[in-house]
Amino acid sequence: MRSIILIMAISPTGKQQKVLITGGSGLVGRYLTSLLLEEGYNVSHLSRKQSSAGRVRVYRWDPANRIPANIFPTDFDYIIHLAGESIWGKRWSVKQKELIIKSRVDSARFLYESFSSGNTNLKAFISASAIGYYGSLTSEKTFTESDPPADDFTGSVCRKWEETADLFSQSGIRTVKIRTGVVLEKNSGALGMLMIPARYGIFSYPGKGNHYLSWIHIHDLCRIYLEAIRNNYLEGPYNAVSPHQVTYKEFLRTLAAVMGKPFFHPPLPAFLLKLYFGEMSAMILEGSRVDPGKITKTGFNFSFENLYNALNDIQN
Repeated sequence: MRSIILIMAISPTGKQQKVLITGGSGLVGRYLTSLLLEEGYNVSHLSRKQSSAGRVRVYRWDPANRIPANIFPTDFDYIIHLAGESIWGKRWSVKQKELIIKSRVDSARFLYESFSSGNTNLKAFISASAIGYYGSLTSEKTFTESDPPADDFTGSVCRKWEETADLFSQSGIRTVKIRTGVVLEKNSGALGMLMIPARYGIFSYPGKGNHYLSWIHIHDLCRIYLEAIRNNYLEGPYNAVSPHQVTYKEFLRTLAAVMGKPFFHPPLPAFLLKLYFGEMSAMILEGSRVDPGKITKTGFNFSFENLYNALNDIQN
C-alpha cells in the first residue's frame, strides 16, 4: 500500500511532486504538512522566519512589503495558501479588520506576481476560504457554493480572498477554494473557547443556542486539501463542513456526553457577548446550515461525519 501512495506523489516525469504551503506553521498547516509528507510529497513552507523544520524547507517572505527576504524557487507543482491573520484573535477594530483582509489578499496577490512570470510547473493553486462567505446570520436556508457572498464583514473578507485567488484561474491555472467551517481540533481557537468552561462542567450556549454550527474534523479538512491536489477535476469553491450539522446547544450537549459530564447549560446572554467581543460576536451568535454536497459528489467520504465520534477522537 505504501508503494502505491508514493507513486501518487510522483509526477509523470518521475519526479517527486513539490508543494509550497503558506501558513504552514498554523493549525491546519501543521496537520496538512504531516499528511503530505506521509503521502510522499516534497513540502516547503513560506514563513516570516527562515529555518529548517526537519524534512520541510522553510523560505522567508514578506508579503506585507511585497518582496521576498530571500528568493524562493518557483518550480513548485502546487501552492496551498493558508496564511492569514486569525479572525478570532482580537476585537475587530478598523485596524484589525484591515489586517485580516490584507494578510489574505496581499499575500495571495504577491504569490501570483511571484509565480506568474516564471513558473511553468504549477498545476494548481489551492486557497483557504471560509463559510463566512455566506455571512454571519441565522436562517432556514442551507447554503451551497452557488450562493452569492454576504455583504457583512466576513462575507467581504472571503469574497476579496477568493477574488485574489482567481487571478491564478484567470491565468489558466486550476484553482480550488476551500470554504471551511469550524475546525475541530483540541488546540483550535473556536473549540478552545468552548473547552475552558467545559472543563469545569459548564456548557454555556450563546444567545438562544438554536443557531447552527457547521464543523469539520481536522483530519477530514486535510484530506480535502489532499483531494484538491490529486483530483484534477476539482476546481472552484467547495464547502468543507461535515454533513452532520447541529445547533450550538446540540453541539454542547454532545461535548458534555463525550467528556462524561452532566449537561449544565446556563445560557450566556447575547448582550454580554456583544459587549465583550463587539462585532465579532455575530460569529458566535449566528449560524446557518452549509451543504457539503459538492465535495461528496466527487467521491470524497468523510471519516468523521458523526459529531460524537469526531469529538471523542479529539479528546483521546
